[in-house]
Order: sequence, then structure tokens, then C-alpha cells
Amino acid sequence: MKHLDIHIKGIVQGVGFRLSTKVVADQLGVKGSIRNMADGSVFIEAEGDDFSLEQFKEWCHEGPQGARVEELSLNEGELKRYKNFDILKKAVNR
Repeated sequence: MKHLDIHIKGIVQGVGFRLSTKVVADQLGVKGSIRNMADGSVFIEAEGDDFSLEQFKEWCHEGPQGARVEELSLNEGELKRYKNFDILKKAVNR
């Protein structure tokens, strides 16, 4: 199991990015959360096995129809042992 912090910039708000990401995460068995950020980006915390996270990262590079991913940064972090993949509603400064 690994934990990844994924920060995605581009046209990623108002295009169904959070909901689509949850659907993909649930299909892959990835746990964590996604939230909109005040600067127009999205921030994802994702936990899973290497194969699932690799597939998840590939999807994040594209996103749903209507999205345009311009920049994606990844950092490994400490496992938080999420039980689900949740959409967090509140935008936060980062």
C-alpha cells in the first residue's frame, strides 16, 4: 500500500472531475479523497496497491470529458488508511 498526494491544475473544476474521479477510484479500489482548491485546481489523496495507483494516475492525467489537465504533481506521503474515496465539498487554500 502507498499514499499519493496528487495536485492537478488546468480546467478541472466545473467539469465533473471530482465525481468522475470517485467513480474511477471506486472501480480500482483506491481509497482517499478529492477536493476543489481555491486556486481552481483539485487535490487528491489516494491510497492503494501499486497496480491500482498506476491505473489511477494514468486516468488523472486525462480526467473526464471537458477537463484539460495542464499540470499534475505527485508526492508520496504517509499512509492514512482511508476506508472509502470521498468527495470533499469545501475548497481550501493550499
